[in-house]
Amino acid sequence: MKCPFCGEMDNKVIDSRVSKDGDVIRRRRECIDCSRRFTTYEHIEEIPIMIVKKDGRREVFNREKVRSGMRKACQKLDISMNVIEDFIDDLERDLRETGEKEIPSRVVGEKIMAQLHSLNDIAYVRFASVYREFKDVNDFVAELKSLLSQK
Repeated sequence: MKCPFCGEMDNKVIDSRVSKDGDVIRRRRECIDCSRRFTTYEHIEEIPIMIVKKDGRREVFNREKVRSGMRKACQKLDISMNVIEDFIDDLERDLRETGEKEIPSRVVGEKIMAQLHSLNDIAYVRFASVYREFKDVNDFVAELKSLLSQK
């Protein structure tokens, strides 16, 4: 690590601390040449999760898109934002743990629908109507019949 004051490459670490959330290490360093101290931060560089859309386009996983879709599906229902945020955290962790660099959007959509199905039937049907691109009322009725037959 190059000293920001004199440019010398030789320095020593005099203190290391892990951040509260555990994903950053703060290091106090002292330059061997000029004896001045400076701080560096070390963190893991995460590889973005790429989502492969139905039409073949690829885009970076976007928590805000998931949050927005779930919030719309759960609008005016008794579902806490904390529950939604916890699910999104779990979803992102699960996607990272697959080890895959690219994940089909279908996988993400199905996980969201499964979660909404366990939370609230109305939220599930709202999300499914957009996700599955219902063309008319018959598609909607078929999904409701399927939902009712599962109970």
